[in-house]
Amino acid sequence: MAAEPVRAGADWLALREPADAAARSHALVDALRPQLPTGRPLQIHDLGCGTGSMARWLAPRLPGPQRWVLHDRDADLLDRVAAYPPPVDADGGAVHLETRQSDITRLDPAVLRGADLITASALLDMFDAAELDRFVRGCAAAACPVLVTLSVVGRVELEPAHPLDLVARDAFNAHQRRTTGGRTLLGPDATAAAVEQWRLLGHDVAVRRSPWRLGREQRALTAAWFAGWVAAATEQRPDLRGAARPYVRERLAQSAAGTLSVTVDHEDLLVRPGPTPPRGPAPP
Repeated sequence: MAAEPVRAGADWLALREPADAAARSHALVDALRPQLPTGRPLQIHDLGCGTGSMARWLAPRLPGPQRWVLHDRDADLLDRVAAYPPPVDADGGAVHLETRQSDITRLDPAVLRGADLITASALLDMFDAAELDRFVRGCAAAACPVLVTLSVVGRVELEPAHPLDLVARDAFNAHQRRTTGGRTLLGPDATAAAVEQWRLLGHDVAVRRSPWRLGREQRALTAAWFAGWVAAATEQRPDLRGAARPYVRERLAQSAAGTLSVTVDHEDLLVRPGPTPPRGPAPP
C-alpha cells in the first residue's frame, strides 16, 4: 500500500474533513476576526485547498460578504468543490468561490496582492526548505493575516499501547523527512521552521494545538489513517514489514471493535503581519 495517494485523494479528504473541523483552533479564529477589515467584501485566498474544506469550515465563522479564491494544483480536486453545498458566511450570505489550478510551491506573490486573509490546511509538512521560504515570504508580502491549520508535528499516541507504536511513529516521521525527487521534505519540522521564519520577518505568530482525537465514532478514519501510517513507516524501514503484519491485524481489529483510540497531534498558526518584509531577489 502506498501512503501518499491515500492521503491526497478526494475520498481521503472527505473522510478526514469532520475530524479536521473538530480539531481546528476556535481560539485562533476569535483572535483573527478583529484583524479583518470591515465595510467591504473580504478577499480570502486558500492555498492547497483540496476540495474546499477550509472554506466550508471557516466561512461561517467570519462576517460577510466573502470572496474566496481556492488554489490547488490538482484539477480533479478542484472539480469536486462544486459537488459540495456552497458555504455561507456568519451573516447567512452566500460565499463566492473561485477555483484556480496553481502550483503552491511556485505561486507568484503578486497573485495574493489585495488579500485580506490567506489560509492553508495540512500543507506545511509537504514543503522542502526552499518551498517553505517562498511560501512564508509570499504570504508576508501580502501584508495580511495568515491562518495555517492542521500541520503535523510528529506526535502520535495510541491506546491501548503496543510495543511497536513508537517504532512505527519514528519510522513514519523519518518518511515525512525523506528526500524524494531531489527535495528533502520538512515533515514534522515544518511548523517550527515556519514560525521562526515569520518571526524573523517581524510578524506575530500565535500557535495552538489542534489534535485529532479518534475513537469509536471515527472508526473508518482511524483504520484508514493507521493503514497509511504503517505503510509509510514500512516504506521507510522495510525491515519492519514482518512485524507490521500482525501489528496491523491487531490494530485494525481493535479499530473495528471500537476499542482503539488515537491522538494525532497538529498545530495551527495565526500570523499577524508586522513590518513590510525587505524587498530583494526572489528565492530560487
